[in-house]
Amino acid sequence: MPQIELIHVSKTYRDHVSVRALSEVSLTLEKADFAASVGPSGSGKTTLLNLVGAIDTPDSGIIRIAGLEITATPASRLAEFRLRHIGFVFQSFNLFPVLSVIENLAFVPALQGMPKAERVARAERLLAEVGMGALRDKRPDELSGGQQQRVAVLRAILPEPDLVLADEPTANLDSENAALLLDMMGRLNRERGVTFLFSTHDPAVMSRARRLIRLRDGRIISDEVREP
Repeated sequence: MPQIELIHVSKTYRDHVSVRALSEVSLTLEKADFAASVGPSGSGKTTLLNLVGAIDTPDSGIIRIAGLEITATPASRLAEFRLRHIGFVFQSFNLFPVLSVIENLAFVPALQGMPKAERVARAERLLAEVGMGALRDKRPDELSGGQQQRVAVLRAILPEPDLVLADEPTANLDSENAALLLDMMGRLNRERGVTFLFSTHDPAVMSRARRLIRLRDGRIISDEVREP
């Protein structure tokens, strides 16, 4: 079963003028893909992520994630589906400033009802795996930008989602921290089988992706699968 399936998906934003963000897009991603949607500003790559993440809804077409047709699923059920199946990473980090690293990591599992001892133990194991155990009790303002973004990725991974969506995750990082972040995400993809879909214009992300989905004016113009 495909991890992500889009069939003739279109989306138009209407404000003072109508903007066709996606037009008749069809796409399939398999489990453990490490894919990037790329293109210039306005090409539709962020809209694609928002639709796959059930943050926005298309005007037409079908979207299935892990077998669930999210385009035919009530909003109340979608919230629960996102919580348990999709992790999000944004360029702005979005960590809770009053919480420590360990508390930030344990936040989503707490919403899922995971017992405190289990979610803390899982967070500590994950931090240790990536060599960040010493940051356990620090708050976001005590971390560098690269450290904050790596914590944001770990927070997305900790609930063990099927899919992680990352919107321009390296945009606020220098090249060294971007490489560290991509190393970590690549390892999580290989060792845990998590599917990653990026929206990016960063050549560093493009060079690591095993699949490049190029968009222009809301349409897929090429879909390149690379050797691992």
